[in-house]
Amino acid sequence: MPGAPQVGAPASPAREAPTVHSSKFLTCMRMLASGCAVIAARHDGQRAGLTATAVCSVTADPPQIIVCVNRKVRAHPLIANSSALSVNMLAQSHEMVAKRFAGLVDGVLGEDRFEGANWEEGVTGAPILRDALFSLDCRVIEAIPASTHSIFLCEVVDAKFAEASPLLYFNGRFAAVL
Repeated sequence: MPGAPQVGAPASPAREAPTVHSSKFLTCMRMLASGCAVIAARHDGQRAGLTATAVCSVTADPPQIIVCVNRKVRAHPLIANSSALSVNMLAQSHEMVAKRFAGLVDGVLGEDRFEGANWEEGVTGAPILRDALFSLDCRVIEAIPASTHSIFLCEVVDAKFAEASPLLYFNGRFAAVL
């Protein structure tokens, strides 16, 4: 493969360069406008979720995505143990849902985060937000450790969508498409 490092080849300058400081990296990532999603899971009768922007399509055939989740959040073990999750991409009207699942509403934790929105159970058992911009019901096919997070490679088993304007996140604030 052209351009790929060869085994036993001398190290390139890129391989020897130190990583950028995490504060500089985080500043750059804040400038990446992204859609807001609630990642949700259910296991042994418990539901948990988190607001996330780290969602990416992998392939269309078969339909696969990756979702990055911090191992310290309450939803992580539910995802890992149930081998299922939902990705609920939020519409502009869901800013309060995004704030609840991001932990930005005082006193709202755990199951209480699901109040005030219309949830149903997906094919996998994961919670699905009924009026989301779109919802993907997913089966986890691989969990890859990556520092503080797990990268969940998922196969999409069901999808629903609606006509609405997306909720975006940019520079530490929620935003709308004008």
